[in-house]
Amino acid sequence: MHFDRDVPLAPLTTLRLGGSAARVAVVERESDLVAAFSEAAALGAPVFVLGGGSNLVVADEGWNGLVVRMATCGARTVVEGGRARVTVAAGERWDAFVDRAVADGLTGIECLAGIPGLVGATPIQNVGAYGQEVKDTVSGVRAYDRETRAFVDLTPAECAFGYRTSRLKTTGRYVVTEVTFTFAVSRESAPIRYPELARALGVGEGETAPLDRVRDTVVALRRGKGMVLDPLDPDTLSAGSFFVNPVVDAAGLTRVEARARILGAKEVPRYAAGKGLFKVPAAWLIERAGFARGYGGGRVGISGKHTLALVHRGGGTTRELLELAREIQRGVTEAFGVHLEPEPVMLGCAL
Repeated sequence: MHFDRDVPLAPLTTLRLGGSAARVAVVERESDLVAAFSEAAALGAPVFVLGGGSNLVVADEGWNGLVVRMATCGARTVVEGGRARVTVAAGERWDAFVDRAVADGLTGIECLAGIPGLVGATPIQNVGAYGQEVKDTVSGVRAYDRETRAFVDLTPAECAFGYRTSRLKTTGRYVVTEVTFTFAVSRESAPIRYPELARALGVGEGETAPLDRVRDTVVALRRGKGMVLDPLDPDTLSAGSFFVNPVVDAAGLTRVEARARILGAKEVPRYAAGKGLFKVPAAWLIERAGFARGYGGGRVGISGKHTLALVHRGGGTTRELLELAREIQRGVTEAFGVHLEPEPVMLGCAL
């Protein structure tokens, strides 16, 4: 294994912010991962596993430890009885994998097109968009267990998927090396569950549409919100959605509705999130709390395309970004009594 020293991390993230890592190792096979953790243990250094850097905020001071970059590649497919089982290396680009699935007529992740990052990160966050979540198709995860220093194969139940989370995320114990998905084989999408996407496709909720048309429509919707990375457009230099949509119970929803009426809103949008629970769009709360698209005239701000994206316009610092995020949190708490939780991973910093 080769270890590089004092490596700038900002170019390895979509936000283009943050300091340097003391050491960086590139992992191309499982044996490299074992060697990297062995080296870190010998040095007494903490380890952080870096994927595509699309859901990451790095401290200005950087990271005084070992950053492991996942660069494993490859996929293998088994088709049987109208179902396809695809095992993909963690270092493969997620969006390229979605494109291949659509081209091969594999149904279930077409609504997750246009999302940056690597395959290995998707079950950790239980990535979701436009009515689909990764957990809907994940049938197994292979990972390195940091505690036992052995490789394990985890079932979906053992991953304990939740809304934008999983056991993989909450414990920090596992490093994903492969993800296995099971898809239906069809040129038609899964039933469309997201109202905005259904309208854009011109179909009813619960109906289907051609896979490639769904994929293209999702990408167009994401691009219109600044959620498709374009190095030439500062309004897309973000970590994606910065805040998780809060989930409240019936009493919490009633309180939000009461405060919304004071602000002149007739109705609070909500989506079912399990027995007696409701998901309220964070973007709606942020906008009603007084933070419009394009808010912030400095080097960081809210995207002019989507309220959930905090963008780096150039020359800024992580400190400035976090100050803006805290301002938004305080504003939403004061307006609605709801605390917004950040979605990105924080490396060397906290919100």
